[in-house]
Amino acid sequence: MKKDKVIVILGQTATGKSNLAIRIAKKFNGEIISADSRQVYTGLDIGSGKITKKEMRGIPHYLLNVASPKKKFTVALYKKLAEEKIQEIITRGKIPIICGGTGFYIDAITKGIIFPEVPPNKKLRKILEEKSEEELFKILTKIDRNRANNIKEKNEQKNKVRLIRAIEIVKAIGKVPKIKKRPLPYQFIKIGLFTQDIFLKEKIEKRVKKMFKAGLLKEIKTLKNKGISGKRLREFGFEYDNPTEEKVIFETFKYAKRQMTWFKRDKDIVWFDISRKNLEKEVLSKLQKDF
Repeated sequence: MKKDKVIVILGQTATGKSNLAIRIAKKFNGEIISADSRQVYTGLDIGSGKITKKEMRGIPHYLLNVASPKKKFTVALYKKLAEEKIQEIITRGKIPIICGGTGFYIDAITKGIIFPEVPPNKKLRKILEEKSEEELFKILTKIDRNRANNIKEKNEQKNKVRLIRAIEIVKAIGKVPKIKKRPLPYQFIKIGLFTQDIFLKEKIEKRVKKMFKAGLLKEIKTLKNKGISGKRLREFGFEYDNPTEEKVIFETFKYAKRQMTWFKRDKDIVWFDISRKNLEKEVLSKLQKDF
């Protein structure tokens, strides 16, 4: 049986994913599903680089502003909502286009991962959140060395949210189960965007300056006034206790490096250098062959 096709546009922050996805959507009669772990939250607009209504240029976008920043939004819930949207878009005779830079979200959809159903343990989380990343990693190593090694291999031993969730699962069911996968119902065509670090940093600097000009500090203040703690903001990847352009640029570039570390493991991605003048033409040519 022939599988329906889903386009995936991925890559590091500031590589122009959203703009390319919109152009592809117009060419292939598509609609876009965001794959960004920060843009799912309401109120995290400027700081997450969330696309505006004007920038969407009439193309429907989904899974933006679907959760309160006060609550945890799990990858399992993202997977459920994204798969529902994919099927809905296909039913309407359109092409789903997943666009974003959160590798875990993209893997959850495109690799058929089945997540263990373990509800959040608020009491345990409160205790664990007081510990450092190093302490959490030691705890996980002690109770499930295999999962700890897996996290280390992915260079995520500093990812506090991931460590806490892993410990939470171990405490609930004895160990983190081996990740299960099911056959994929769709054919995923993965387009990756990249550029050299020197050019990427320039783009990040330009984006951050634009964010500050657009009112980043005011947005952070608004979030804090609504009860979002500095600690919670750091969980979103925003090192913004005393935000300066230099600090935000530095942290964003570090985040971009982690993104590429994750994506490099996926051999199904076809990469395109955004510095090439005929980038869009090359990508469209590749997609036309796939369709």
